Amino acid sequence: MQKPTISQVDSKPRTGYIGRFAPSPTGPLHFGSLLAALASYLDARANQGKWLLRVEDLDPPREPAGSAELILQQLQEFGMDWDDEVLYQSSRLDAYEEVMDQLQDKGLCYPCDCTRPQIREMGLVYNGSCRERSTPPEMPYALRLKTDALKLGFDDEIQGHFAQQLEGEVGDFVIRRKDKLFAYQLAVVVDDEFQNITHVVRGWDLLDSTPRQIYLQRVLDYQEMSYAHIPIIVDEKGQKLSKQSFAPSIETDKASQAIYKALTFLGQAPPLEIEKESPESQLQWAIGSWDSQEVAKVGSLPL
Repeated sequence: MQKPTISQVDSKPRTGYIGRFAPSPTGPLHFGSLLAALASYLDARANQGKWLLRVEDLDPPREPAGSAELILQQLQEFGMDWDDEVLYQSSRLDAYEEVMDQLQDKGLCYPCDCTRPQIREMGLVYNGSCRERSTPPEMPYALRLKTDALKLGFDDEIQGHFAQQLEGEVGDFVIRRKDKLFAYQLAVVVDDEFQNITHVVRGWDLLDSTPRQIYLQRVLDYQEMSYAHIPIIVDEKGQKLSKQSFAPSIETDKASQAIYKALTFLGQAPPLEIEKESPESQLQWAIGSWDSQEVAKVGSLPL
């Protein structure tokens, strides 16, 4: 099977600025997702860039009806307006299929029916056991992209240099799941290219996904981007705020208090006098004062 041939140098970002916020509609925004939205919004506006909104609705069983519309409403009530039309990933299935066909035609991906217990026995790094199968599995299978021993690194605007040797630290990774849904790693790369994204500001929990995305960008001959990963917010148990951990929705009638608190968590030291101003006034101050280097260079912050 052919192996991908990619550059051995660290990634180089594009020029200009187009940012994005890409929530999954698994429920309303909570404080952790507000923090990510606010950081990406401020970084775009402070750099006179565009801020796009993408709804990552590729997992219907986990998406309650009306969640996407609620997220858009929350963002607007918090004063964060986006540029251009909202992109829904559910409208992009043909594009993902086309890219999948390209990778298969090049012999760069293969079917895998390994179970989660089997992968745990491998030490959570997939060992490529299905790479050389001569016939496809009879049971439902995922598609994995072949990796190699190349070390991929990038300079994160907040967290500093980060690098991974994909084959040894991650292994061949899934780009289409056993249930035939396209995996996050594939869809995000294809859509970032489609939307000409230049800068990605998101949570620290996605830091170790970035080398995989850079790898896919290089395999597909896409342009690469600049990245900044902010700390995630964790609860008293040390768990990331999420719908799975029953994180409460942000309250739009308390938008000013929430934005002030979020600016504080982002290290921006908002003056006390703006705490009760309108979200629009708070955002105007924050855009003029935004400094990504004041964001804490840690993985998580307690709520």
